[in-house]
Amino acid sequence: MPKLELGPIGLLPPSAAAMGIFQPEIGSGMDLVEGSHVPTDKAIEKAAHELLTRRNPTLFPGPMIVWGWNDETIHKAEKAMELVREVPGMNVIPMPDYRPIYPKIDPEAVINPCHPNLTINHNKIETCAFIGLHCHFANVTLKMIRANTNCYTIAFCAYDGHEDALISLSDFDGSKLQKMTDAIRKAKKDGVEPWALTKDGKEELEEIAARKAAAKHPEKQDTTLFMGELVQGLDENAE
Repeated sequence: MPKLELGPIGLLPPSAAAMGIFQPEIGSGMDLVEGSHVPTDKAIEKAAHELLTRRNPTLFPGPMIVWGWNDETIHKAEKAMELVREVPGMNVIPMPDYRPIYPKIDPEAVINPCHPNLTINHNKIETCAFIGLHCHFANVTLKMIRANTNCYTIAFCAYDGHEDALISLSDFDGSKLQKMTDAIRKAKKDGVEPWALTKDGKEELEEIAARKAAAKHPEKQDTTLFMGELVQGLDENAE
């Protein structure tokens, strides 16, 4: 079976489906790992290892989690945050609004389907998990990430899954989310060292924390005042 490779692949890489990679049948007990069908428990173990050991692990929750529109969503959001607490140094960057954010986005604060590579590269994210996204936006975003970054993507999908993710877990409900969290706990207990607890991880997280603290309280000499002259716009009635 074709293997889905970690990016960056380059401009307009072929989709996983074009490479002959398809989701396992629902109810088969199988999920996708790098283009191959593997038992769901093995896929969960692999996802736990990647989230723990790669640089700057990040959860990207989408509107179906962020908006908390029913009891099941609220329950799943709580379980998702429980998972985040089990991965040392894990970030949470939401995708709360699908409309393009122009003229620019704040890549530290939000991920947008039009600019996912900006957020991932800016925050030096090398592994991430998506949860609560509408499938059509997840598909676009995953392709862009594989094209332009070296981020190891994991899709927690409530439906059929996403073949363009390096790991795709389908029918991802509260019970599977709990299994995911339990697998992370087991991996740590078995001796897997989280990236955030390594020497490089500690140094990077300390630098990030210091930079964010400085940004909240800038020195007077570091502030920039807008001193530009206003420019008159085009006059539609001009001859």
